[in-house]
Amino acid sequence: MSTATDTGTPRRGKAPAGERVADWADGRLGIYSLARANMRKIFPDHWSFMLGEVALYSFIIIILTGVYLTLFFHPSMEEVVYHGPYVPMQGVRMSEAFASTLDISFEVRGGLLIRQIHHWAALVFLCAMFVHMMRVFFTGAFRKPREINWLFGFLLFFLGMLTGFTGYSLPDDLLSGTGLRFIEGVFLSIPVVGTYISMFVFGGEFPGMDLIPRLYPVHVLLLPGIMLGLLVAHLILVFYHKHTQYPGAGKTNKNVVGMPLLPVYMAKAGGFFFLVFGVIAVISAIATINPIWTIGPYRPDQVSTGAQPDWYMGFAEGLVRVMPGWEITAWGHTLVLGVFIPIVLFPLVLFAIGFYPFIEGWITGDKREHHILDRPRNAPTRTAFGVAWLTAYFVMLIGGGNDLWATHFQLSINSITWFVRIGFFAGPVLAFIATKRICLGLQRRDKEKVLHGRETGIIKRLPHGEFIEVHEPLTQEQMHVLTQHEQPKAYEIGPEVDENGVRRKVKGSQKLRARLSKSYYGKDAFIPKPTSEEYKEITSGHGHH
Repeated sequence: MSTATDTGTPRRGKAPAGERVADWADGRLGIYSLARANMRKIFPDHWSFMLGEVALYSFIIIILTGVYLTLFFHPSMEEVVYHGPYVPMQGVRMSEAFASTLDISFEVRGGLLIRQIHHWAALVFLCAMFVHMMRVFFTGAFRKPREINWLFGFLLFFLGMLTGFTGYSLPDDLLSGTGLRFIEGVFLSIPVVGTYISMFVFGGEFPGMDLIPRLYPVHVLLLPGIMLGLLVAHLILVFYHKHTQYPGAGKTNKNVVGMPLLPVYMAKAGGFFFLVFGVIAVISAIATINPIWTIGPYRPDQVSTGAQPDWYMGFAEGLVRVMPGWEITAWGHTLVLGVFIPIVLFPLVLFAIGFYPFIEGWITGDKREHHILDRPRNAPTRTAFGVAWLTAYFVMLIGGGNDLWATHFQLSINSITWFVRIGFFAGPVLAFIATKRICLGLQRRDKEKVLHGRETGIIKRLPHGEFIEVHEPLTQEQMHVLTQHEQPKAYEIGPEVDENGVRRKVKGSQKLRARLSKSYYGKDAFIPKPTSEEYKEITSGHGHH
């Protein structure tokens, strides 16, 4: 209620507590001016942008459920005798890590559900990251000024793989122990230093007594901390750079067409978070994952039947399974190439996609900023390379589960192994050629659409007896989408001899760049866009129906 002062001027009553707190914080942190400048930031609206949100929300779910699980998990390899409620395991000797995981599953209220949500969220996180990266790759969203942000996303995916592996190794069950035995073989295959690395990691001979206590802080502190820092940096750069958008009417490199962050985008994002959380919770409630009580504790003399890693490690598993068992013995030492070569190939294949933006930038020489996304068909070489990479990845996923493919489909495991060996080399080449031809075919169809319009399926008979199909002209917006892309010229070295007849020195890197640039912008790399003269000639009545 207002009161009167001695001068007769009305005086405002005491402000509400919330307003006073907001004023106090704003006076010290400048929150209001910061919010006013950024809370109305525009974000475009497209379903594919939600893939990154699925990854973000899955990561949040992983953190929340992981904190709950750390309250009950005991990262120790000390042996105990189990006397818990799960009768088949009573009297069995096991590590404290395995016993505490059983307690979480059967004695902690909601423990099994939280365990499954944690595991399923990890799988969804990496799957969403993978698909999100492919969306960014195929649309060219990694171009300047977003190359660093692409690297942040790639490192998030790579560290997510390592975090997932350390996570499903913690329960010390027979399946995770088999995976750790695999890692021991990897360490031992490294020339010269392999034995020392293995002894350092395991604290002695495998499995040792120190591995779980060492993996635990790596899984719950080190890797998540690095990932959280990368995630924050990734989001800051997304916020700092203008958001990419698909081509359309009114969309340019200098604007963003969409909805404001507050209140529209934040309301949709909040609802989508609970939707993602709900779907993961439903999956976790009805689909059992990693039932360690049916597998049993790890014993070095046993291997679980059908042992498979989580899907994101299947590529590395496939490389090792299909590699011939080559060995070289020299000076009393054995070099196990059957393990060493695949483990060297694994990061090389991943880094091929991780550093691609810098390779493409060097080949094309494009230094401009790009905020409008490419249609994949308009960048046929890049799209073909991406599909070839995916082909190699998924072929090796088949190799990583060759035993299950053989038993489920009554196939010969040797036939599957040879199929994967051949497919790893031939598959990407065939996929590259086929994808590039498909992209060129789609470009050709777009050109026909612009010149002749959209096929309606309506057949009309002309007075002189000829049958034609009626075409519906495209709108200006539709024609803009089909013709807005650029088709730059390929990089050329130029004449090797100047006007004075002096041969100039041309570096090998320049020749390589020119050769690769032709694959991007050469004559056979795209279908020329229709010109305005062609369109006018067609629409003036000559051959247009």
